[in-house]
Amino acid sequence: MTSFRHLAFLSAILCIVPGAPLHAQDTASKRTKQSADTLLQLVDRILVVVNDGVITGRELETRLDAISQQLQKQGTPLPPKDIFARQTLERLILETLQLQHAKVAGLKLDDQEIDRALQRIASDNKLTMTELRDNLAKDGISFTKFRDEVKREMMVSRVREAEVESRVTVSESEVDLEMAQQATRPQGEAEYLTAHILIRIPEGVTNEELTARQTRAEEALAALKKGTDFGQVSATYSDAQEALTGGNLGWRSAAKLPAMFVEAVQNLSKGETSAVLKSSNGFHIVKLLDQRGQGAAQTVTQTHARHILVKVNDSQTEAVAKSRIQQLKDRIDNGADFAETAKAFSEDLSASKGGDLGWMYPGDTVPEFDRSMNSLQVKQISEPFLTNFGWHIVQVLERRDAEISADRNRVTARIGLRQRKADEAYQQWLLQLRDTAYVEYRLEER
Repeated sequence: MTSFRHLAFLSAILCIVPGAPLHAQDTASKRTKQSADTLLQLVDRILVVVNDGVITGRELETRLDAISQQLQKQGTPLPPKDIFARQTLERLILETLQLQHAKVAGLKLDDQEIDRALQRIASDNKLTMTELRDNLAKDGISFTKFRDEVKREMMVSRVREAEVESRVTVSESEVDLEMAQQATRPQGEAEYLTAHILIRIPEGVTNEELTARQTRAEEALAALKKGTDFGQVSATYSDAQEALTGGNLGWRSAAKLPAMFVEAVQNLSKGETSAVLKSSNGFHIVKLLDQRGQGAAQTVTQTHARHILVKVNDSQTEAVAKSRIQQLKDRIDNGADFAETAKAFSEDLSASKGGDLGWMYPGDTVPEFDRSMNSLQVKQISEPFLTNFGWHIVQVLERRDAEISADRNRVTARIGLRQRKADEAYQQWLLQLRDTAYVEYRLEER
């Protein structure tokens, strides 16, 4: 049944979206006064033409429902309805543009990749696929629609990888500079959990537009100072990709945050918010949610592990691979030697060494592997689990606390620099993609 809660959004959206044709704004204003029966028809109408594609009212309504549920689960108050609709619609436009770009560039996802992603989502939530389907059904979410949404997110990630991350380079001189800056920071620098509000500055902005955007940033800061929830202000004002999920950037070391953010949060206490900061791509507000590790010795826990991999590929389906890895796990549980089993059956390069991966730092492997490995006691063998590479079982052989070497610090600095540069490049690429697109806000007449 159509959500009347969102019909008001649909009737108001064309009055407030930037660049909407005047006749569309007049039409929207008149439709606001129409009966509920007429408003019901809006959900199937075209709201925006994006190049050779369209965004309909129903698409917007579906996305609004999904984000509303997410914000409510987080305990984040919803922003004003018209602003919420505008922010959500703008993100749909950017997503549509990226999917269109993927099609032109010939980027594709096969069904097996999507199925593996769904399996990882289920595993991360400690669910079977059947339980995942059941939980979605309880929430009133169609599994088909959920699968389509996962596919869209994966394709957007693939676009970012192809068009931005693959082209980001970090020079040795940049690493040298980063290492020099790190040397001036306290030993065992902290990791920061931050949230972020961004008011973008587009290319070729006029002085008048720049002033307007700075004013918008100051308005957001004023709302925060009055006690308005950060997530609500983020959803209302921010242009960042994380805007509708509270602006949360997750845990990052100083090396993986922009230097401007690091300087700001080092002067903040937990829960405090920075002043408005200005960079080349926009105005920023940063909130320090939490921090850890400050002043600790530069040591980490390393893990010595071995594993067995059965790949998923064109000649071996996921079901077959899963069945094979379970058979190997059963064989080892019944007394077979792990190393000899790995040598005979593992499809990883480590097979010749009995699956031995050597000593690993945190983050050396993909997240799914890290999580499974870190959950084990020494000598314990995991249950089968899935990553992008296929199905694995892993055994932890030893753990130790080790100092971080100079070479490792250099690798970490390079990774952090690359992530920061990729984030900045992606934002710039999105702006260019948006600026060169044909976008028309309208309702299709019948």
